[in-house]
Amino acid sequence: MSGEALKPREIKGINVVGLQTLIGKEVGRFINVYTQTVIAPMMTTLLFYAVFALAFGGIARTIGDNIPYMAFIAPGLIMMTMVQNAFANTSSSLVIAKVQGNIVDVLMPPLSALELYLGYTIGGIVRGLTVGLAVAAIIHVVVGLEIHSLWMILVFAVLGNMMLSSIGLAAGVWSEKFDHIAAVTNFIVTPLTFLSGTFYSITQLPPFWENLAHYNPFFYMIDGFRYGFIGYADGNVMAGLVTMVVINLGLSIMTYRMIDNGYKIKS
Repeated sequence: MSGEALKPREIKGINVVGLQTLIGKEVGRFINVYTQTVIAPMMTTLLFYAVFALAFGGIARTIGDNIPYMAFIAPGLIMMTMVQNAFANTSSSLVIAKVQGNIVDVLMPPLSALELYLGYTIGGIVRGLTVGLAVAAIIHVVVGLEIHSLWMILVFAVLGNMMLSSIGLAAGVWSEKFDHIAAVTNFIVTPLTFLSGTFYSITQLPPFWENLAHYNPFFYMIDGFRYGFIGYADGNVMAGLVTMVVINLGLSIMTYRMIDNGYKIKS
């Protein structure tokens, strides 16, 4: 009625429509440029695979109990490509919104900090899994892939992509320009990925460096994911699973609090 004051609509519980819309926006953002976000990582991974197979004599090498080297590095390459894209999806989304000045379009809708966290993180996970599936498919066509434990593959794929999506989201909240994201990528994500046993078995390292590798969380996601394919792991897979769950829980809480407090996004 005209005489009554308008009251804001109160949304109780989870804003399902808003959350679905945010997830759809994040997924649609990378699908619209699939040549850059899906096809390009496939080609890059194949180039890595070819370099290690041909230039470094990977075809004739073995790891552990006579495991072909090329079968050993394939899961690591897939995981590396997945998580890098999961990180890129969440971090770039926030930084682009900040730089273009449309971050208000994210903050104004009736979305809680939890819903914002879930929307961005799920979008990053979907991109990572999409790229991982595409890369795994092309590697399987070229050289073949075997599956030892599908359950392990799926669990570590989701946990790994969730971890990097959360790191990317935290980096996006913290960053004020693309140079900041590049710094996180160049000095944190890339070194930890390359030093995680992606291209080698950590058992080949000197004792000090082998022990140090166990403090790298990226090692556990790649080691568990690799175990799902070839049934070989450098570490304890169940300990790695627990470590990944704990790290993801900690990152989720940290990132949620950053968003809830409006750190560098509401000022």
